[in-house]
Amino acid sequence: MSLTTTILMLVFGWLSVAAAMLWGVLRITRRHHHPSPSSTEKTTEASQRHAAAH
Repeated sequence: MSLTTTILMLVFGWLSVAAAMLWGVLRITRRHHHPSPSSTEKTTEASQRHAAAH
């Protein structure tokens, strides 16, 4: 195996590991999202508009 191939495989391996870790962190942060205290004081109409905006 040539030096160029080894370096490219090393770089792509690190990129795949970094992408997997980023995906896992984003998945955890979305799952454990807690609403802020100010959002619980809003009326139900405001929360329905907020949910429809996504």
